[in-house]
Amino acid sequence: MTAGGTLRVVLGDQLSETIASLDGLAPATDTVLLMEVMGECSYVRHHPQKIALVLSAMRHFSAALRARGVRVRHVRLEDAGNTGTLSGEVLRAVRELRPERVVATEPGEWRVAQDMAGWEAATGVPVEIRADGRFLCPLPWFRQWAGARRQLRMEFFYRDMRRNSGLLMDGAEPAGGQWNFDAENRQRLPRGMIPPMLERFAPDAVTAEVLEMVGRLFAGNFGLLEGFAWPVTAAQAEAALADFISHRLPFFGDYQDAMAEGEATLFHALLSTSLNLGLLLPRAVCEAAEAAWRQGRAPLNAVEGFVRQILGWREYVRGLYWLKMPGYAELNALEARCPLPAVYWGAPTSMACMRAAIGQTERMAYAHHIQRLMVTGNFALLTGVAPAEINAWYLAVYADAFEWVELPNTHGMAIWADGGIMASKPYAASGAYINRMSDHCRGCQHDVKAAVGPKACPFNFLYWDFVARHAEKFAANPRMAMPLNNLRKMDPARLAAIRAEAARFLADLTRRADAGDAIT
Repeated sequence: MTAGGTLRVVLGDQLSETIASLDGLAPATDTVLLMEVMGECSYVRHHPQKIALVLSAMRHFSAALRARGVRVRHVRLEDAGNTGTLSGEVLRAVRELRPERVVATEPGEWRVAQDMAGWEAATGVPVEIRADGRFLCPLPWFRQWAGARRQLRMEFFYRDMRRNSGLLMDGAEPAGGQWNFDAENRQRLPRGMIPPMLERFAPDAVTAEVLEMVGRLFAGNFGLLEGFAWPVTAAQAEAALADFISHRLPFFGDYQDAMAEGEATLFHALLSTSLNLGLLLPRAVCEAAEAAWRQGRAPLNAVEGFVRQILGWREYVRGLYWLKMPGYAELNALEARCPLPAVYWGAPTSMACMRAAIGQTERMAYAHHIQRLMVTGNFALLTGVAPAEINAWYLAVYADAFEWVELPNTHGMAIWADGGIMASKPYAASGAYINRMSDHCRGCQHDVKAAVGPKACPFNFLYWDFVARHAEKFAANPRMAMPLNNLRKMDPARLAAIRAEAARFLADLTRRADAGDAIT
């Protein structure tokens, strides 16, 4: 390769041919750099399917660029001379290719942004870092929107994003006359209803090679490689989107919060991996869903609920992440200190809901949003797991997890470590919520109606202990008024028995944290 031209860096979660770093690409002189490095594969103990997904998608993306006549320098994980870090590979490429400049797209994680900030000094050539145009909300606009607001609530952000984007709008008014149809989207899966099969993608030769390598290098990581079938190309991601729109979107709204034994995917899209890698673009996904409604192929409550997850939540958490980092990750409003229980790493548990959520996480590197928020997240909240530990777990075990999206959802929603920046109250719940939204309790050895005794559901006594433990902190929160009022009305002897049950459970949980024993 001759000297000169531009070195164009594409990170593993930027696999879109319209990514900003490729804008203005001159195939005759420029080189696109993709880097598989151990530092990115091991900064947390990622699920093997997550590692395989990113590496396979990167290799397919490289092949697609080369097919267009683009010059690509793709550093593979086991290549001789691989430095193991992004900055090391950029420096090596600059030394060997002698480009006139380096162009990159802003990364999705704070730690990578800090690394990028040192590239110009390290390489001695100009480094241009461009805004990521894949997102619908530019970060400067989010900062302006946040401004001096006392509360950064997603619902108001979402309404402004609807207005700005024109999605699901009829002129100046929201489609259907209201912004949010969430009240219609809380149904339990009826008995006998069988969700459609999910379209999955058999590994080709490229993916098979990656799977073999990942299985060899990351054999000790939590999670199974068997059954890997994620989309790894833009064409596969488009096929997955079309399958969702045709077969599951019509029922997505009604049952998006439902959980059911033996049904891991229900009517969910499983498109977040493709969105987060750049194989799909969010506006195109939202427009496909909106078109299905306007053509009468899906009801508005389903389409609005789906669009809200992308146009609302996904854009909102990214804006919040970059607005509040790096201090956001250090917040611990509830002073949670407990180690992560072994059940999160697959230790046996007698709790059917936890067993289902973590079991499918191990098998698929996937669980849907209610499982993450109201089962594994709720359990971490009630037991007081240290934020750093539960955040690292979520970041490691899910195929769609990158810190910009994982941290706010975990830190702000699931465990309320940010003290209300994101959510007005903790998403704490007893076993009654899980029983209402799932059939897990039906076959569980615990009694979902009991808060004390050998068969008591741990979520019940943990919930009331959590409310009592933080009663003073929650006293000024109007959305916690009802549980605090119920706590005050509770018979003191009953409350004492419930808290004693919780104390025994928590002490046992801490003792067993590293032992891998069952939770009983």
